[in-house]
Amino acid sequence: MSETIRQNQTDSQSWLAVGAWWTLLLLATVFILVAYGDHLDVYEVTILFLTGFSMAWLGKVWPPFRWHALAVAILSLLALQRYGGDLSMAQQDFWLNYILASQSAIMWMSAFYLASTVIYFGGLIARSDYTQKLGSRFAWIATTMGMVGLMVRWRESHMMGSDIGYIPVSNLYEVFILFCVITSLIYLFYERRYRTRGLGGFVMLMITAAVMFLLWYAFERNAHEIEPLVPALQSYWMKIHVPTNFIGYGAFAIATMIGVAYLLVSWRAEKKPDSDFVKAMPSLAAMDDLMHKSIALGFAFFTVATILGAFWAAEAWGGYWTWDPKETWSLILWLNYAAWLHMRFTKGWHGRPMAWWAIVGFFIMLFTFLGVNIFLSGLHSYGGL
Repeated sequence: MSETIRQNQTDSQSWLAVGAWWTLLLLATVFILVAYGDHLDVYEVTILFLTGFSMAWLGKVWPPFRWHALAVAILSLLALQRYGGDLSMAQQDFWLNYILASQSAIMWMSAFYLASTVIYFGGLIARSDYTQKLGSRFAWIATTMGMVGLMVRWRESHMMGSDIGYIPVSNLYEVFILFCVITSLIYLFYERRYRTRGLGGFVMLMITAAVMFLLWYAFERNAHEIEPLVPALQSYWMKIHVPTNFIGYGAFAIATMIGVAYLLVSWRAEKKPDSDFVKAMPSLAAMDDLMHKSIALGFAFFTVATILGAFWAAEAWGGYWTWDPKETWSLILWLNYAAWLHMRFTKGWHGRPMAWWAIVGFFIMLFTFLGVNIFLSGLHSYGGL
């Protein structure tokens, strides 16, 4: 009887928390509509409502997301309050200069992702749950600071001029930040759902690689500087196409690192089944399942992003499909993962072949994402180095 009472109390508290979360989102949505409604077109209002519904659902099924979103909102609003409309405050105010200005927040994001990678692997080697939990906490902090950096950068672009302001997902520097944040969020969701942190170091290693490129790009090429958008990017389609696309990329990246972990564990299990590494990692069946779900998630979002990109292309260049190098390689990437899922569903393929295929898919994704912009010329050349 006492256990039933405690369970009922827990359920009641859970629903109270969800109700409070929904109420807070509703109030925030109404505030944005009242304060900025005159500046929003019908597409932006639609995006606002879709974002609200998505955050409401995520907050219900994934309680840690609520705290993440609240932290991002509070820190972002604090940064805007300290700016007060004066961009020069970034150099004068302590909190902006060292923590909350967009570039400062992104540097903190980079530091915490690097630390999270080391700590996750340290916990895996030492088989320490506490250490791996600390790695997870650092990943959450990094993700929060990365999102704060993007939100504040959005406002900073508007403070530079009304004709300059834009959502910060328009160039290679900004989308690398977006990639890190989205990949981390997807992984942290899976980490809670599967109740294992053994894959944390592997996924964070992928994010660390992106962070290293990001740091080089910022310091070597001054990519962190905010510049006006090229005409093709001055579209509402960018606000939905790019984030949707990078949910796909993030999920594919996670599947890649799960494939790497799967191959290492299967190889070690053959040599020494009772080794500490095999015991510390998720089972092969669990990794195989998670790899499949990651690719399915990525494929769904990448498909939607490709369709949205076609509508954007029709508006910007007058045709839905022009066989531009970016479009062609996007089709190759889509066919690759479509074939992966087809063989999984119809032939029951699993295990090592699919892990290797996931890794090969990453290199196709990498060329689609980055290589096309570097080595090939086309309508998407504005995304180059």
